Amino acid sequence: MSNPLKLDDIDRALIVATQGGLPFVARPYQVIGEQVGIAGDEVMRRLQALLESGIIRRIGAVPNHYAIGWTANGMTVWDVADERIDELGARVGALEFVTHCYRRPRALPDWPYNLFAMVHGASRMEVTEKAAEIAALLGSNSRASEVLFSTRILKKTGLRI
Repeated sequence: MSNPLKLDDIDRALIVATQGGLPFVARPYQVIGEQVGIAGDEVMRRLQALLESGIIRRIGAVPNHYAIGWTANGMTVWDVADERIDELGARVGALEFVTHCYRRPRALPDWPYNLFAMVHGASRMEVTEKAAEIAALLGSNSRASEVLFSTRILKKTGLRI
């Protein structure tokens, strides 16, 4: 960044107001704006500037998977060629049932996997079927894979200020 964004008190208040998630209402930016004393469209403009500057990385929904009926959660892990991981990861991440997809370093010789893709479903069978779709997409580009099923729910939070 050649011209970093300077945070003012309103930007800081927006970060604090949104770090736990957006309110689950029809007009969340309006509600946040009321909390910090600005209009909803100004909230959107400022959050966009914070995203573009890299100060915040994303704004997204974090659903409670169990509440929406997804009681099976599987992290699929894949061993793909490092020189193709960006291309293959983009293809896997574009699948509508993959909630997040990313690269991780291998830990050889015990852990050969470098591509991770989270899949949720109503049953382990559904997750396994979705993993099979990823396997079909990757074809011979996948040298090995596993599905690691969640055994308990961990509270997920990002950095807080």
